[in-house]
Amino acid sequence: MLKYRGIIFRYVLFLIGLFIASLGVAFSTKAGLGTSPVASVPYSVSLVSKLLTFGGWLNVWSVIQIAVQVALLRKNCSPIEIIIQTILAFVYGYLTDFSCFLLSGINVSGYVMQFLFMTVGCFVLGFGIWMQFKGGVAMLPGEAMNRAISRVTGKKYENVKIFFDILYIAVSAAICLIFIGKLSGVREGSIIAAVAVGNIIKLYNFIFAKLFNRKERKIA
Repeated sequence: MLKYRGIIFRYVLFLIGLFIASLGVAFSTKAGLGTSPVASVPYSVSLVSKLLTFGGWLNVWSVIQIAVQVALLRKNCSPIEIIIQTILAFVYGYLTDFSCFLLSGINVSGYVMQFLFMTVGCFVLGFGIWMQFKGGVAMLPGEAMNRAISRVTGKKYENVKIFFDILYIAVSAAICLIFIGKLSGVREGSIIAAVAVGNIIKLYNFIFAKLFNRKERKIA
């Protein structure tokens, strides 16, 4: 019984992390300085085509990333993990639309306010990802695809992630320049997020470790 409670708690923690991460993405997009690299391609497409919402294009992007995993791993691919990934990816897409709706009534004007929203977005996104790691039950398709490519090629996961973050930013910039004529989906905020979010997660880990150790000393 305790085992199942632990699993349920981890999934709840992961889902809360998903929602917080979606809020972080919403803050970043509201800032108008470019969203995080992982979400930059679907966000740029959503600016060009209104066929789907941002969250809808995020779902399409997730399906593509899942398909890449299946093609690479083949027999080594876990069907259960793919099913869980797909469900969580669609939940994340809809949560992103919901989070954008929550912030839709806020007017962001002036570069200082834009930068503030972008900074808040990085910290909120980092906290959401940190909570997902603490849940430890699944990975979203983008990160799982990087892991699959790392396994197949033998390249370090961190290097694969950096490569694709840069690729996503380049593709997003190309989409915006070709179809809109300006950089809208990806700007300096995307580059800052690519560098800052990982370090922010490290900060949360440091704070958590300090608090946890302090509690242990009090108990002792």
